[in-house]
Amino acid sequence: MSSELSFSRVKDFPLLMWILLFGSFITRGSFFMVWPFLAVILYDKFALSATEVGLILSTAAVVAVFVSFIGSTLSDKLGRQTVMYATGVLYIVSFSLLAEADTVTMFAIVITLCSIATALWRPLASALIGDIIDDSKTRELAMQSMYFIVNVGCAVGPIAGVWLGLTGQQSSFYITTVAFAFLLGLLVWGFSDHKKSQHNTESQSTTSAELENNESVKESIGMKQTLAILAKDRLLQCLILANVICLFIYGQMDSSLVQYLTRENVPKLLELVSSLIFTNAMVIITCQFLLLRIMAKVELVHRIQIGLVLLMCSQAFMAVNAPSFFWGWIGAVVVLSLAEAILFPTMNVHIDRIAPDNLRGAYFGASAFYDFGFAFAPLGGGIILDLFGGFWLFVACSAMCVLVMGLYYVLEKLPRPDFTEPTKSEVHS
Repeated sequence: MSSELSFSRVKDFPLLMWILLFGSFITRGSFFMVWPFLAVILYDKFALSATEVGLILSTAAVVAVFVSFIGSTLSDKLGRQTVMYATGVLYIVSFSLLAEADTVTMFAIVITLCSIATALWRPLASALIGDIIDDSKTRELAMQSMYFIVNVGCAVGPIAGVWLGLTGQQSSFYITTVAFAFLLGLLVWGFSDHKKSQHNTESQSTTSAELENNESVKESIGMKQTLAILAKDRLLQCLILANVICLFIYGQMDSSLVQYLTRENVPKLLELVSSLIFTNAMVIITCQFLLLRIMAKVELVHRIQIGLVLLMCSQAFMAVNAPSFFWGWIGAVVVLSLAEAILFPTMNVHIDRIAPDNLRGAYFGASAFYDFGFAFAPLGGGIILDLFGGFWLFVACSAMCVLVMGLYYVLEKLPRPDFTEPTKSEVHS
């Protein structure tokens, strides 16, 4: 058993880690200043329906998932630094174009590019953390810190956008462009500093090999062989299925819940929805590290099971709550947010633990398939809502939590490939 995770480990974070944290705050904060109001912009400009807007966003999300997997896998071969720079440039170009788009087709194309950049960046940043921090407990704290700072940005961004009068202004996407350009400049400094510190050590570790595009890794692991390994890793496949379902359940809060409340003619709907979003962000910000300390000695899979029980309870709470009971919805979202604070950062830690060092990018790229849950949540939830109503939607989600718990129960018993002896026959087949 590993020792309890200590917050004093932050002193072991390298400069590049601090740059990632700061960069995540400014980029996600600026992103959420304007991105949540994209539907408003599309409606004001083109009078698009909610279905049409949803189709544009869902299509972009699905495309982004596949591109993210390919890009993250290539980062194992091309080097994390190269692919991150390319993704940063895509961020800058796509958000600049989004600030100037003036047709529905142009918006659809550019939104897809923005979604690809966002989907690429997340697994790349997570894989980079694994590259630059050797100690598993320090690495876990770093990933928890990353999730925390992203949520702070998500909470501060929309409020700052309203306060600065940026709500619904298309030109505001330039703010995200500037933030990412600044982050890229910091990353150039951070990568340079990290390479110097690695060269000054007596022995070179796998982390520096990753950052310097180690040739042996390039030659031993190709794309086809990587795909062959992923195809044989039953544990990874089961994990992806479990987390797709998990994110489908969580995604109902952003889509079907609002539709349900709207159909039920809930009084003060906008006030309620705003309060739910604020409650979600504040619970995560205030409770994430407290929960981390409380559960520091709990095994990773058991920690996830606790989060799933809370998620199941939140869905049952929503199923029985009267639509007009304001504080009932707040209570349900508090329970949901506690589940999120446990589950979401732990998902990254779990991937980091099962990924071989030279396939870390591929495994974090494969975790991008989780986003299928988010992508199909509006469609799946809407169908259940139309056919059966809100009560059965949340009952179904509660039942899905039981299914996910079952998948996690069998997870560790599933076979895995031999990472030490890649088979040449698979590469040339």
